[in-house]
This record gives sequence, C-alpha cells and structure tokens, in this order.
Amino acid sequence: MKTGNQIIFIACLIFLCVPCKTSAQEANFSDADKDFLIRLARNTLTMYLKDGSKLKIDDRKVSENLRVNGACFVTLMKKGTGLRGCIGIFERHLPLYQNVIGRAIAAAVHDSRFPRVRYDELKDIKIEISVLTAPEKILFNSPEDLLEKLRPEKDGVILKTKYGSSTFLPQVWKQLPDKEQFLSYLCRKQRAPGMTWRNNYKNIEVLTYQAIVFGEETYGGIGKAEHGHRKD
Repeated sequence: MKTGNQIIFIACLIFLCVPCKTSAQEANFSDADKDFLIRLARNTLTMYLKDGSKLKIDDRKVSENLRVNGACFVTLMKKGTGLRGCIGIFERHLPLYQNVIGRAIAAAVHDSRFPRVRYDELKDIKIEISVLTAPEKILFNSPEDLLEKLRPEKDGVILKTKYGSSTFLPQVWKQLPDKEQFLSYLCRKQRAPGMTWRNNYKNIEVLTYQAIVFGEETYGGIGKAEHGHRKD
C-alpha cells in the first residue's frame, strides 16, 4: 500500500523517454525548441526567486512553433528529496512559451503541498517540462470498456466526477501500471471514493492526452536538456 506522500510524488513524477502520440505542433519540436524552453524556465526562476522580477521575451526571438498556443506541466525535482513542485495547465489561451514561464513560477511558489522554493535551492533543482496534446474524451459503456480503452504509458488521464477533477501524466503509469489501481488513485487524488470510476461510471467523464517530456541533464541547470521524445 502506497502512502499519501508516495501518491503525491507519483502524481507528478517525470520520467524521460516516454512513448507518446503527438499533435502536429508537438511533432515539429526540435531539440533547439526544447533547449530554449528549458533555459527559459531556468532563467525565469532565477530572476523571479532572486528579486521578484519577471523575464521579458521578445517574441521575434521565439520560434514560430513555440508561439503557438499550447499546454504544459513544469516539474521541479530536488537533489536528495525528489519532487519539489509540479503544476500544469491544459488551457491553450496563451503561447506555449508563455505558459512555460507561468507554470515554472507556479511550480516554485504556488504548489500548496510544499513551501515556496528559495533562490538558494536552485543549484539543487532540476527542471523538467511536459508538453501536452489536447485532451480527447473517451466514450465507454461499462467499467470494463473504459479499462480496455486506456493505454498505459501512452495516455495521460483526466477524470471528472461529482467530487472534482484530477489528472495523472502518462509517466505515472510507470508507478501504477495496473489500470484499476491507476483509476482508483486518480479518484483518491480528488478525494473521491477509490471505486467511483467503477461504481458511478455512468456519471463520470474521462479524457486522455499525451505528452512530450524533456528536462535538464543535471541539477542546477548545468548541461543540455535531455530530450525524451518518442512517437507511437
């Protein structure tokens, strides 16, 4: 039985090189785009945590692909202790690079599970980014049908019930490979009974999405980003 702290860690744990199904935008991602986003997140945190200032970017210096509206998660991992912050956004009202800026700050100072990140911690933190495809609703007529349509290690899952909404990134399948357990933990994440997905399946909504995951090679931002990009 996993503890509550383990569940929190699982919810946002990022593993590189996860197989993923990509949209037209993500399929065009270059290593340069990924390196740009990682440097952007690192510079954003360095400035914001040092004195509260925010990075200003000239749109003309950003590749066209990164100016397309996009969704993402930003995860912060600390040397020796693990997860230090993880916050994402599914809305696509802003260009992807702007959402990376916003989610980097949010992961550092607005994740309610942790105290805000201090400037002097940055040398021990590794940044990882998950770029998300648009969620698509799954149609199913029974709990078994739902289980059949889930794709472990490929699909991130959003579960909506009367209790709220919760999500696990595709990488979480590495820790919760059993489909029933995966859905039960997803229920618990929103404080719903673990079997809500089965017992009340007619009144829930399930959406899936994929992710491209990449991050810093070492803690403190030294070295190039590791590029975890694979297609189905």
